[in-house]
Amino acid sequence: MATTDHYEVLGVARDASPEDIKKAYRRLARELHPDVNPSDDAAERFKSVTHAYDVLSDPQQRQRYDLGDSASFGSGAFSGGFGDIFETFFNAAQRQSGPRSRTERGQDALLRIEVDLDEVVFGTSRDLEIDTAVRCSTCDGACAAPGTSIQTCDICRGTGQIQRSVRSLLGNVMTSSPCGTCRGFGTVIPSPCVTCAGQGRVRAKRKVGVDVPAGVDTGMRIHLPGEGEAGPAGGPNGDLYLEVKVGHHDVFSRSNDDLLATLEVQMTDAVLGTKVTLASLDGDVEIDIKPGVQSAEVITVKERGITHLRGGGRGDLKVGVQVITPVRLNSKEKAIFEQFAQSRPPIKPEFSTFQQGLFAKLRDRFLNL
Repeated sequence: MATTDHYEVLGVARDASPEDIKKAYRRLARELHPDVNPSDDAAERFKSVTHAYDVLSDPQQRQRYDLGDSASFGSGAFSGGFGDIFETFFNAAQRQSGPRSRTERGQDALLRIEVDLDEVVFGTSRDLEIDTAVRCSTCDGACAAPGTSIQTCDICRGTGQIQRSVRSLLGNVMTSSPCGTCRGFGTVIPSPCVTCAGQGRVRAKRKVGVDVPAGVDTGMRIHLPGEGEAGPAGGPNGDLYLEVKVGHHDVFSRSNDDLLATLEVQMTDAVLGTKVTLASLDGDVEIDIKPGVQSAEVITVKERGITHLRGGGRGDLKVGVQVITPVRLNSKEKAIFEQFAQSRPPIKPEFSTFQQGLFAKLRDRFLNL
C-alpha cells in the first residue's frame, strides 16, 4: 500500500515554512470543507488535508515524519528511537478519550467595596452594578443562532479526536489528537449566534444585591455564591467575592467592636463637672463629666459601639477626655485665677465653697464671651 506524502496532499515543498503550510491548509479547507463541498470525495480529501496539517504544523512531529519518510525511501531502516517509542505510547495514554464539553463553570470575580463606619454599626444593604459576563439573551447560552442547533463534527464523528498512524520500531502505532475542525468538542456550530459569536455569553452590566453584615471590618470578604462570571455555553456562574474597606470617620475611630472618640472639655467644666450630649453613630449619648476629671481619662458608655459580627451584643463607646486650658485671659479672668490660687489649700484636694464660687464665675465669664 502506497504511503501518502503529506507535502503532496497540501501542495507545498518539503522545505516550506510553517506560514506556507498554514496558508495551504486554510485554502484547501475552505475549498473542501463539508459545509461548502458536500461530496464524498471532498470529505475524504478534507480528512487527508487535516491529517497532513496536524503532522506538519507540529515541529516535532514534522521532524519525525521527515526522518521516517527519508528512511523509507533511502536506507530502509527505521529512524525512530526508543525515546520516540516511549513518547508515542505515553502521549497516546494521556490523550483525552472523548470530546470535551463546551459548557464550563464561569470564573470567580473579586470586587472591592467601601462602607461608612456608621453602616457597620448595624449592617447595611447595597445594590452594586458590576460589569461581568452574563448568559446571552438571544440564544440563552446555546451558542447557535435561534432556529439552528449544534451539529456533530463530520471529521471526527463526534469523538473530538483524530487518529493517525505513527511509524516506530514496533511498527505502526495509532495515536490520537484533538480534532482541528471542532477543536476537540466533537461538535460544530454551523450558524453561531450573532450576539455572542457562539460563546453563549456576553459582557454586560447587571445589579447585585448584597447584605453587608454588622461588625464587618477592613480586609474581610463577603462571599456571594453564583454571582460571578457566567460560564461558556450556558455553564453555571462562578462566585463573587466582595473585599470590604471601612471608610474614615471624622469623629469616631474603631478598636475591634469599640468606638473611640475624643471629647474636649473646658477647664472650668473639668473642675466643677458637667453633662455633655455627644452625637454618636446611632443617636445622642449623654456623657457625665465628673468634677476633677483629668486629661486622658476614658469615660465608657456600655453597649453603644459596633454590633458583634457573630451576634451577641455590641461593643462600647469609649470617650477620651481632653481638658482645654485657656491661653488668653483678660485682666478680670486673670484676677479670678490669681484669687483662686491664693485661696487654694496646699494639701486638701477638695474645693471649698469659696473656690467653687470663683470657678463658677470664671465659667460664666467664658460662656458669655
